[in-house]
Amino acid sequence: MKWWWWKLLRYARPQAPALALIGLASLAGIGIKLLMPWPLKLIVDYALVDKPLPPSLGWLSSLPGADSPQGLLGWLAAATVVLFLSKRLLGVGVSYVRAGASNRMVYGLATDLFQHLQNRSLVFHGKQRVGDLLKRVTDDCSCVKDLTLGVYLPLFTAVVTLVSMFLVMWQLDSRLALFALGLSVPLGLLTGYFARPMSELHYREMELHGEMTALAEQTLSAVPIVQAFGREEEEERRFRTLAHKAVRANLRSLLSQEQFKLGTGVLTTGAATVVTVAAGFSVLDGSMSVGSLLVVISYFAALYSPLENLAYLGTAFATAGAAARRVLEVTATDEQSVKELEDARPLPNLGGTGRGHIRLEDVTFGYEPGRPVIHQVSLEARAGEVLALVGPTGAGKSTLVSLIARLYDPWEGTVWFDNTDLRTVQLSSLHESIAIVMQEPFLFRLTVAENIAYGRPSARQEEIVAAAKAACAHEFIRRLPNGYETVIGERGMTLSGGEKQRLSIARALLKDAPVLILDEPTSAVDAETESVLMEAIEHLMEDRTTFIIAHRLSTVRRADQIVVLEDGWIVECGSRKRWLSSDGRYAQLERLQTVDRVPR
Repeated sequence: MKWWWWKLLRYARPQAPALALIGLASLAGIGIKLLMPWPLKLIVDYALVDKPLPPSLGWLSSLPGADSPQGLLGWLAAATVVLFLSKRLLGVGVSYVRAGASNRMVYGLATDLFQHLQNRSLVFHGKQRVGDLLKRVTDDCSCVKDLTLGVYLPLFTAVVTLVSMFLVMWQLDSRLALFALGLSVPLGLLTGYFARPMSELHYREMELHGEMTALAEQTLSAVPIVQAFGREEEEERRFRTLAHKAVRANLRSLLSQEQFKLGTGVLTTGAATVVTVAAGFSVLDGSMSVGSLLVVISYFAALYSPLENLAYLGTAFATAGAAARRVLEVTATDEQSVKELEDARPLPNLGGTGRGHIRLEDVTFGYEPGRPVIHQVSLEARAGEVLALVGPTGAGKSTLVSLIARLYDPWEGTVWFDNTDLRTVQLSSLHESIAIVMQEPFLFRLTVAENIAYGRPSARQEEIVAAAKAACAHEFIRRLPNGYETVIGERGMTLSGGEKQRLSIARALLKDAPVLILDEPTSAVDAETESVLMEAIEHLMEDRTTFIIAHRLSTVRRADQIVVLEDGWIVECGSRKRWLSSDGRYAQLERLQTVDRVPR
């Protein structure tokens, strides 16, 4: 976290013109603030007692009607109104420019953080809570605004205000000016004493808010499971426990801030009392006029506003620091799934049916150091072939196809695509060449057409419809309220399992990639729906190199090769006919499934 504030400043640089404008407006505001008490001084010292103006202000007498006390009073009252309105109008303009600059800084940081999170490895995301990451993106990124406009800019205006007011007060009474300056020492010590505890307490509070967001996201995403198992009260108890901890953390943070404010308030109030009494004695002994007394008191009150602001900057800095710590904890991680080489090149465009030759040579990989999931795997699927991966749960089937899609890089060995090492290939080129249909199809809260075209956004409407027809999805789409323009509910909750899977198949068809990965596409549906899906899958596999993972062996019988995995090792690899005749491990799996299907 060292130099964290410097890392965030790069998001402020593009807003330099707006920040400069805010700074200039702040200087103008300081000038107005310096002038505010002077009309009242002139009214008290000259207009009300009919005393001649000093030579330096003689030009006021040349104003129409200002040669009489009543006329001068009117002009000075008008000046007070003009200064007040100028201050207000300036504030409106600054607020507008400030809002634009702050939002652009916050959204710039949030966009970069969002992009960074998308590039982190699946292992990284497996360790994180989605709700907490969402809070870091949506809430904690305000730290850049808090730092720039809540710390640096107030620091600049407070210092300029202090120097300006100190110089004016020095002209009126040098002793009072020195006394006011001396108060900055205990205020600085007080700020240093409270800064670190306030930062730590605020960080803990934000961590608990992240945990609450994560729990809410997790529970609401799994509402069917929660209700099915009757766990509503347990989830409510967990949320209530976190809420109580968050309340206690908030109160501790608030108490620390209020103690700090109380300390600064005692110092400033005591000092203001001393200055008021001292200035009053100066009026009594004739060394200061009543108007000057009003200016001194006004300046002193205004002086402690920037002094308090300087002191409270410790709180603002602590708050921004706590949020920045949570943001930079994520951006500091360099745990990428894969890294693209600087000289990476696109896959060769072989054209026709020549693309999609996949080969794995002695590949070993695992998710944790020292614990490989697959061991020395070697296999080959030529362009257009269907290769089935079977075996018990945890055998490494999904891991293997993840390496083909380069969601991970192997520890040892090489994955080849059309005789090109995947580590030398541009990721965008590879991902364009692979289509995936998952066991649990993921649909977005978009229209049906947008979901089908997700892998190929430029597709025309007629192409989308053609893909839906090939996937046996067109008829049920027509029955939806708005057809292809129907917005699908969160995670496809408004559709049945078979309908979601058919849309997923249509999405893969429309992408028209040379390599297809089917990860147990029919395991979650009934036999009747499986029959419909298999018809769509047959269309999908035509002229494509296909890797199909299946527990239901009925879906892999047309495979050119069947690979049996156990504990990450290939135990059999060849045609179905070969392994059935040899009574090997695959034959045993088929017999087991045949027995399971026999009515009892």
